[in-house]
Amino acid sequence: MKNKNISVGLDIGTTKIVAMVGQKNEYDKVEVLGIGKSKSLGVHRGVVNNITQTIQSIQTAVAEAEAKAGVEINEVIVGIAGQHIRSLQHSDYITRENADEVINEEDIDRLINQVHKLVMLPGEEIIHVLPQEYKVDGQAEIKEPIGMYGGRLEANFHVVVGQVSSIRNIGRCIKSAGLTMGDVTLEPIASSDAVLSQEEKEAGVALIDIGGGTTDLAIFKDGIIRSTAVIPFGGNVITEDIKEGCSIIHKQAELLKVKFGSAWPGENKETEIVSIPGLRGREPKEISLKTLSKVINARVIEIIEQAFLEIKNYGHEDQKKKLIAGIVLTGGGSQLKHLKQLVEYITGMDTRIGYPNEHLAGDSDTTTASPTFSTAVGLLMNACENKPKVSEEEAEDQTEGDIEPVLPLGRKSIFDKWTDRFKEFLDKA
Repeated sequence: MKNKNISVGLDIGTTKIVAMVGQKNEYDKVEVLGIGKSKSLGVHRGVVNNITQTIQSIQTAVAEAEAKAGVEINEVIVGIAGQHIRSLQHSDYITRENADEVINEEDIDRLINQVHKLVMLPGEEIIHVLPQEYKVDGQAEIKEPIGMYGGRLEANFHVVVGQVSSIRNIGRCIKSAGLTMGDVTLEPIASSDAVLSQEEKEAGVALIDIGGGTTDLAIFKDGIIRSTAVIPFGGNVITEDIKEGCSIIHKQAELLKVKFGSAWPGENKETEIVSIPGLRGREPKEISLKTLSKVINARVIEIIEQAFLEIKNYGHEDQKKKLIAGIVLTGGGSQLKHLKQLVEYITGMDTRIGYPNEHLAGDSDTTTASPTFSTAVGLLMNACENKPKVSEEEAEDQTEGDIEPVLPLGRKSIFDKWTDRFKEFLDKA
């Protein structure tokens, strides 16, 4: 069955690849029709390192989602992250020829295009230029300069940069899996759309998305994204530490972490022991839960301290930049027992676990509202928001009752412009 109203978000992670199919219902909530999930075999710390395995994993996830939703998937919105992503702040300005004419969209485009021409390190490409605040003739803190008079237009930008080869590899995997890439969204931004409220973004909040290979950070203040960062550690590193520290295999280490793991060693007594079956008839191994918690605690502290350093670098101690809404934890790694308490202890900031259930329809499966699927839900929300406009031919073919409302013609969003650039960039590959 083909359905023009459905949208698909594709989250290419280090531990799993998730394809989520859904549509907006009459209450403007996202109704999830099907989820496909497969083990991510060709991705390491958010970067594709095996094209063939990644293509197979994408095809498996998409096929499962198609079967569950009963629809054919052709176009997907993809999340981009990984250890190659870095961000920087940049200020730039243009001088307008005629200060007696009002500032229009072309002036803003000219300013953004000027930033895109910045010289980056070899092998890097600017993939995202996000204006934060504007200045017109020295007047600061302007959020929307269009319609104002002025000769000099300035802006502060949040610029996201990535490795050319890593970005092209993702595009190649999507194409080779027989899919069309409809849009691209930065994964920390997708996660924040799914779990943060507008009030939190206004008050100031730091989103920490703990994935398998990386931990993504996004800081918001006054409703604007202020900083993004990718920390090259995640849940997989904790599993590796358990594997090495307890001399057991990876599968057992992962099970131990999920079932008995805790980020707070003080909770376990020395007498609490768990028995692990030995390999091929060998004696079972006995592991103290206190030892397990100590191993987990050491690595989690390292991840949280790195994220907190990024928050401090933004200037959280400054009263103007204070993040009143504190920290929101999401991603699969956020489900670790007592993590919330440990984060509050290390940072001294209010913390909550972010669930992507606020934007989902009431009858959605409870598993969909897990922090594990925050990025996938955010990507699906983005896909539903950016449904393509109906062409004139299609509009004529439809009956009056079937005609969908066409979005008013206006200036493209920053994300749309970025997507157009990104597609052009991939076509050059």
